[in-house]
Amino acid sequence: MSQALLENLNPVQIEAVTAPAEHLLILAGAGSGKTRVLVHRMAWLVQELSIHPHQILAVTFTNKAAREIKERVEHLLHIPAEGLWLGTFHSLSHRLLRIHYEAAQLPQNFVVLDSDDQLRLVKRIVKTMNLDDKHYEPQKLQNFINHHKDRAERSTQLKINERDYYKKTFVEVYQQYELLCQQNGCVDFAELLLRSFELLRDQAPLRLLYQQRFQHVLVDEFQDTNTLQYLWLKMLMGADNKLMVVGDDDQSIYGWRGAKIENIHKVQKDFPGKIIRLEQNYRSTQNILNAANAVIDNNQGRLGKELWTDGVMGEPIYLYSAFNELDEARFVADRIKELQKQHYDLKDIAILYRANAQSRVLEGALLQARIPYRVYGGLRFFDRAEIKNALAYLRLSMNPHDDVAFERIVNFPTRGIGERSLIFLRENAKQKKISLWQALKDELQQNILGARAANALKEFYYLVLELSDLVQKEHSLVEQAELLIKKSGLLEHYQAESDDINQGRVENLEELINAVGEFTYLQQKEGLMPHLNDFLAHAALESSVDRATDYQAVQMMTLHAAKGLEFPCVFLVGFEDELFPARAADEDPTRLEEERRLCYVGMTRAMKLLFMSYAENRRLYAESKPHMPSRFLTEIPKAILTPIRFQKEPSTRYAFNSHTVTPSSAMYQAAFKIGQMLQHPKFGEGMILQQEGMGEHARLQIKFKDVGVKWIMASFFNPN
Repeated sequence: MSQALLENLNPVQIEAVTAPAEHLLILAGAGSGKTRVLVHRMAWLVQELSIHPHQILAVTFTNKAAREIKERVEHLLHIPAEGLWLGTFHSLSHRLLRIHYEAAQLPQNFVVLDSDDQLRLVKRIVKTMNLDDKHYEPQKLQNFINHHKDRAERSTQLKINERDYYKKTFVEVYQQYELLCQQNGCVDFAELLLRSFELLRDQAPLRLLYQQRFQHVLVDEFQDTNTLQYLWLKMLMGADNKLMVVGDDDQSIYGWRGAKIENIHKVQKDFPGKIIRLEQNYRSTQNILNAANAVIDNNQGRLGKELWTDGVMGEPIYLYSAFNELDEARFVADRIKELQKQHYDLKDIAILYRANAQSRVLEGALLQARIPYRVYGGLRFFDRAEIKNALAYLRLSMNPHDDVAFERIVNFPTRGIGERSLIFLRENAKQKKISLWQALKDELQQNILGARAANALKEFYYLVLELSDLVQKEHSLVEQAELLIKKSGLLEHYQAESDDINQGRVENLEELINAVGEFTYLQQKEGLMPHLNDFLAHAALESSVDRATDYQAVQMMTLHAAKGLEFPCVFLVGFEDELFPARAADEDPTRLEEERRLCYVGMTRAMKLLFMSYAENRRLYAESKPHMPSRFLTEIPKAILTPIRFQKEPSTRYAFNSHTVTPSSAMYQAAFKIGQMLQHPKFGEGMILQQEGMGEHARLQIKFKDVGVKWIMASFFNPN
């Protein structure tokens, strides 16, 4: 039987599976078969060391991983693994609390709150305490509560500075929240872990019971554990318990949500034992591994390992230097077309990017090339809630009688318009067969609702009038979009919350402004002067394209979402400083190292082909400017990097190993001068007043004799 358990394992994997009953730290590199080692180790404990399944506790980070491990263990042992405690931290904590609900001071039928339930409860407390929900945002309070629970900190443990009224109020909300949860017999996700930790900490007989039961504790993805999860594990470890943790310090990329990379270092001190390194990679070519190794080697304090494969060296890493993000997207789409001719399935191709906002330009290029795609773990750009909200404001500025747009944003961001007021407007509009906007105007004239409701509706009414007025003024389309989004309050609403989700929403709104600029540029190249309605129609058409199925489409996702996945061909885009690594990394060495680990994760998703790209100019934060190539690119040995240059037009043909010189991004700068006279096919002769930006996105302010001052893309005049 033991021979069957060791089949198809390499020597180091066998060493990990058959190790004596002792503490083990398995450093499992990307694609090194860590799940196989975990499964076979559990089977070995049962089959060869005579450990009963109910004496094993195995912790994973997803329910899917838990199901897979359980099925594979049962397949190896040919017996049900029902006695095995296997699951996520939260599911195992829930199981513990259900058994010992009385000791945990919970009712037998306690309720588990999901994130939405928790937020509603926080909103109720804010209302009960008569707090201004714009100053004390419920979501921010929810994050505050969960953050401290993940650090094993109760509200009573937080030090309160009486002079810091804002922080003091946060703590008071936390206190009220705990009281209400206890009264209602409910627990949130963070509470599951915290309450079970406290149960084990405070109930010595119970702690001893489980320490005696779980002789072997195994933990997957250990680099992703947070403070509370580590403390929870320590509670289960007695003098005779054996801990096996499987992880990779080079793939710790979730520091922003509480993961502590130091846990994988701390475990060596708290539970000293053997370290086994799984370095043989079964996924990628040696060239891809050499590049990834070279990048990650620049991080300090690594436990150290070097990925290798006994497979082929493979093709070099291909690097494309684009003029701008549009050129980069066109390159990706064109290259995918070529890969299709080489019989690559679309589902085997992935495009990975640092920020969600980058997907918009890429999606546009794929749509234009008629390449099906799927945004993995997220929505298409124009389907995202913050984008739909912004488009609703733009639509309403053009047509206040647009009921769909009206309904979407009449009370978003919150302005105190209650459901009763909306029901009144809907009924009035239905009876009189008028729009909601007209019903609103009628109400303000008749003043049927109370003063508070009327004031809230009046605020919205005058906002829409202001937005409509902005559209009528002499602003460029980009300036209109910027002003409308700013005046709507959406940017301020999302900027008020500093977490990564809302920061991503801010970036998406800024990317929407970029989309308007790109649309304007393309329209002007055709000699057209775009109107806001034209852009809205363009956005609607892009949003309405049929979604591709998983099996027929290119996979698009952020680098974070790609962890744990693999693809024969990978495009890593946007390798510029300020984008990847992110701007915040410049001031924080810890953040920079996590960004580098994210790069390492992205590179090791590729099995056969890896394309990397950067843009000389990119529009970021609503501003187009030159960007330096990412420092991560300079860390890759030049011997395995092959530059790709274009021949003729960047949107048509590309050549490998070509020495064709790409045009300088200063071309457009040098081609024009203030005071220079230009001839436009539609507007006639005009004089350059000023210039903004560089490269293809440079803009010229020109005063024409007949039509006045206009902003026009410099590339329209073709400096060649």
